Amino acid sequence: MKHQRIGLFGGSFNPIHCGHISIARTILNKVKLDQIWFVVSPHNPLKSDSTLLPDHLRLELVKTALQSEANMIACDYEFALPKPSYTWNTLQQLSQDYPDNVFTLLIGEDNWTCFPKWYCYEQILNNYDIIIYPRNNSLTISEKLPENVRLINTDLLDISSTQIRNFVKNNRPIDGMVPECIKQKVLMLYK
Repeated sequence: MKHQRIGLFGGSFNPIHCGHISIARTILNKVKLDQIWFVVSPHNPLKSDSTLLPDHLRLELVKTALQSEANMIACDYEFALPKPSYTWNTLQQLSQDYPDNVFTLLIGEDNWTCFPKWYCYEQILNNYDIIIYPRNNSLTISEKLPENVRLINTDLLDISSTQIRNFVKNNRPIDGMVPECIKQKVLMLYK
């Protein structure tokens, strides 16, 4: 059986927006990945973030937003894992459950700068490829990257989930910020 090369793009996706999809498209075009799984992170019960929609609603938005995107899949894998969701645990469990797949972690440049604070970060570095994409207001990576870590230049769309939530609350238009297929639902859910 052919190994599938899967990029794991984790996040709360609260909500998913055109920037997320643009990054994934660019990575799919520049890197030899078969698919990108958008791993929707569950709500951390230890955090009281009242702006975070319930898991199933965020997953539904991601599924709908990706329905016309080739090789991009909404993934609820972390919903069934112990909390909190550590990336190392997710990678280990995925590798065990899908032994024919090769997983690559996709993270923003902002996460790379604090990567040494991640749980079991050295094990992640030693066992998985990592693709870094640039983020607004993040530092340019100047140090030499490990052999299995690549910086991929992607277009930066100046959009954030926080900005979208604020626009909805203040009755400002979100045209072009989220895929058209989820716009009405986003307006309703984040009102």
